[in-house]
Amino acid sequence: MTTISTLSDANVNAVQDATLVPGIQAALAAAGAVLVQRFETKPEFLTRDDVVEGIYANDRASLDAMRPALTALRPEAGWAEDELESGALPDGEWWITDPVEGNINHIHGMADWGVTATLVRDNVPAVTVVHLPLTGDFYTAVRGGGAFLNGQRITPSVKTSLDAALVGSGQASPRETSDTFAKIARSTEAMLDAGLVLRLSVPATLQLIQVAAGRTDLFWQHSAVRSGLVSGALLVSEAGGVVSDLEGGPWTLDSTGFLATTHQLHAEAVSILAPHA
Repeated sequence: MTTISTLSDANVNAVQDATLVPGIQAALAAAGAVLVQRFETKPEFLTRDDVVEGIYANDRASLDAMRPALTALRPEAGWAEDELESGALPDGEWWITDPVEGNINHIHGMADWGVTATLVRDNVPAVTVVHLPLTGDFYTAVRGGGAFLNGQRITPSVKTSLDAALVGSGQASPRETSDTFAKIARSTEAMLDAGLVLRLSVPATLQLIQVAAGRTDLFWQHSAVRSGLVSGALLVSEAGGVVSDLEGGPWTLDSTGFLATTHQLHAEAVSILAPHA
């Protein structure tokens, strides 16, 4: 049973976490400015090694710009170093960032990329900011405090059936197994039949902000990468949507599947995706 003291603690945390938002925005703006300077629309890669080095160089440049400011905001918080890791973290506060969310797009001259930072407390996202440097947009959410785009509250879609829905999915990381690829293929076929239009793209966060803002209706993913999901999970839930695993249960950092949609579409989506989880 939820107690009055628990509710009071949650409210206090929400108020305190909201004070972190301007500092997080400033840190991500600094990183975004570096990435805009590095953005080229005509890449010239020859090999996989060239691509990988381009990704790492971007990450280093962005982290150098954002990490000192985020550390100063929460000096005792840990830092989740590997952006491709999944699973739970030790208790306490942790920064989970993606210094270039959609890095593969950035280095190939495409505009679908951003910068994210989420403070996680005891494995629950507490406050997040997603910055899109090419447009200047900031998506922000605080647990218990709502979700916003540039200070204006956002809410999810009001559609009531998947046959009218714009749905999306994508590959979580280059490290997927053949079993995960098979699940992706099966669930994609099922959603092609159930939804109106299907988008397959990366990164996950840039699809999840669209669910939170009501522009698209559903996003699902097999397997999990913490940095690709925590920001969007908090934004969708605080906007008024539903976040769960693919079988409809609570989503945690340990979950092997992810679903974000609206209350109206959740049950129908689970009925389609659960057999392929």
